[in-house]
Amino acid sequence: MALDIRTDRRPPLPQTLWHSTVGKKTVMAVSGLIMLLYLVVHMLGNLKIFFGPGEFNHYAHWLRTVGAPFMHQEWTLWLVRVVLVAAVVAHAVSAYQLSRRGIRARPDAYRHKKPRASYATRTMRWGGIILGLFLVWHLLDLTTGTVHPDGFQPGHPYQNVVDTFSTWYGNVIYLVAMLALGLHVRHGFWSAAQTLGVGSRRRDRVLKTTANVLALVLTVGFVAVPLAVMTGVVS
Repeated sequence: MALDIRTDRRPPLPQTLWHSTVGKKTVMAVSGLIMLLYLVVHMLGNLKIFFGPGEFNHYAHWLRTVGAPFMHQEWTLWLVRVVLVAAVVAHAVSAYQLSRRGIRARPDAYRHKKPRASYATRTMRWGGIILGLFLVWHLLDLTTGTVHPDGFQPGHPYQNVVDTFSTWYGNVIYLVAMLALGLHVRHGFWSAAQTLGVGSRRRDRVLKTTANVLALVLTVGFVAVPLAVMTGVVS
């Protein structure tokens, strides 16, 4: 008599969560908050350019020596870069897969559909693409110097920034990207709060206000640098 032995082989919990819609939204929320924290710190560092080349160049050098002598030269900086790359990839992949899942669930377009979502909500996808392309250009411009105008000068970040924002295309690319960033943060922060269970009817107003303030502060803070170069405040 044969015995019917069935083995219950369930996939690991992380794999189960990743393949679920809730899991992908959670990955998007957590990775988005990691990038948001970096953006706040990065913006504050950028504003040091208003204190002159000495202060700004010293700050850039300090970034490469954070954690010394325990951490070797640039180890902390590379650790931050690895975490950010992982966050960007996880965020982008989750967003793409959720988008494809939504399209498959609604194969036929709704007729006479009225756009009720905010402008930021309806442009999240294009905003993400714009920011992804900007990130590549930004690294090639001010990190590797591959597309930098007038000759990239390693160790002279102040002059490199001034060079970039002394060109019309550098300003256009940066300003468009920062406006897209503001819209992305405005919707993304509130959405992440809902995904992580922080949102509620009572907290919605506070969360939306916080999202608006964060988006405004980041946009103004980042845009201040190219505007300062354009107007001669920074030169």
